[in-house]
Amino acid sequence: MTSTIKDIKKELRAAMNGVASARMREAGAPYKLIFGVELPRLQEISREFTPNHQLAQALWNENIRESKILATLLMPLDHFYPEVADIWVDEIPSAEVAQVASMNLFSRLPYAPSMAFEWMASEKEMRQLCGFLIVARLLQQGAEFNEFSLHELRDQIESVPTDAPLALRKVVMNIENMLSEGENE
Repeated sequence: MTSTIKDIKKELRAAMNGVASARMREAGAPYKLIFGVELPRLQEISREFTPNHQLAQALWNENIRESKILATLLMPLDHFYPEVADIWVDEIPSAEVAQVASMNLFSRLPYAPSMAFEWMASEKEMRQLCGFLIVARLLQQGAEFNEFSLHELRDQIESVPTDAPLALRKVVMNIENMLSEGENE
């Protein structure tokens, strides 16, 4: 495991973007280390390694931006239990990682819809953000919600305060647009 982590870090160093890394640090990104590697390159790197629960967990535990993103790409879905999802969502350090985790991992889980509604109702900002991001992703993929779920979704949307963080307001507006487009079809 240690040698795989070292191999991944070598790949990250080789792909490092110093300018992007410096900008993220200046913007206050909450990581010990930032390589500034773009998402498409991280996706390429992830394809070089076999998805593995222990590897993904080890990467997630690193306080490195790219490690957290790679963890979401390398976590096998069948080993990512709801209890682990609850731990990870509470450890998400930024809206960027919330978006990537929701797209690459959370929305692909068999229990994604129920988890999304639970998280949307949370008082915790990252849980709310990820809950709405999961719903947005599911809607983009053509998922259909029953009337009860749509009513609950609209209630959750209405409960988002106007002074909520920008990332949350953006995803809520995106969902509202998708819902209104669906009604107009």
